Amino acid sequence: MAGRSRHPFRRRVRGGVEALSEVEISELDGVRSLHLGSETVQSSMDVEDPVRMVLSYTRAMMGWLLFNDAPRHIVQIGLGGGSFARWIAFYLRDAKSVAVDIHPQVIAVARAFFDLPEEGERFEIVEADGAEYVKILRESADAILVDGYDGFQIVDELTTEDFFENCHRALSPSGVFVSNWWSGDQRYQVFLERLLNVFEGRVIELPAASHGNVAVMAFKESPSPTGFAALEKRAVELESRFHLEFAEMVGRIKQTNLHSASRLLI
Repeated sequence: MAGRSRHPFRRRVRGGVEALSEVEISELDGVRSLHLGSETVQSSMDVEDPVRMVLSYTRAMMGWLLFNDAPRHIVQIGLGGGSFARWIAFYLRDAKSVAVDIHPQVIAVARAFFDLPEEGERFEIVEADGAEYVKILRESADAILVDGYDGFQIVDELTTEDFFENCHRALSPSGVFVSNWWSGDQRYQVFLERLLNVFEGRVIELPAASHGNVAVMAFKESPSPTGFAALEKRAVELESRFHLEFAEMVGRIKQTNLHSASRLLI
C-alpha cells in the first residue's frame, strides 16, 4: 500500500471532521459497496471487473467526455470507493487524476478494499476538504468531478455559489465542472440557479439511467459540439473506446435540455 499523500493541503479540513459518518462495506452477488452511516450505497465495485462502472450515475458523470475526450488534469472531490479513479486510470492514461476526500476512514477503506490504482505521478489521493482544495487551483483542471455526499444528502459546502465560483476559476479554458445531484432534493433548483449564474447559462443536465441521480455539467466556455448529428457521431466513437452508453446519454441530454431541431441551445 502506498504511503499517504504529502500534498501541502492535506490537513486543511473543515471543522467537525471528528463527527464524520462511520464507513461500512457490504457485498452482494459479486458487487462490493461502500456506505456512510446509512444503508444508502455511496459507491460500488464489481469484484471480478473493478474498472466497470456499476452504478448508472457514475456512468452519467462521464458524459462530459462527449465534449472533451482528451483531458490532462482531472480533480475528483469525493473518493468514495474509487469508481472514477479506477476508470480514469484504465481509460484516460494521459490524464493526471487527483482524488480529494475529507474522510480519512473512506480513504483507508478504499485503499484496502476497493482496488485503487497505484498512487504516483498519474494518481494521487489528498486528504482535505474539497471545497477548500479547489481554491489553490488556477485554470488548470480540465474536469472537476464532484460526488460528495454524507449518508443522506450532498454536502452543503459543495453547493454554494462561492464553491461554484472557485471551481470556475480552477478550470482550464475548455474545462467542465460535473456534479452528482439528486433530482428529488427540494433544493435542486436553488443549486441549479446558482450554477447557471456562475457559469453564465452554460449548464447541461444529464439524468442517470436510474434512481433519480442527475449529472449536472457546467462549462467554462461554450461546449462543442452542440449539434445532435455531431454528438451522435462522437457517441459512437466514444462507445467503442470507453464502453459506456454515450448514445443513450445524447438522447437523455436532448430530452432534458433546451434545444432546436438540430442542436442544443447552450
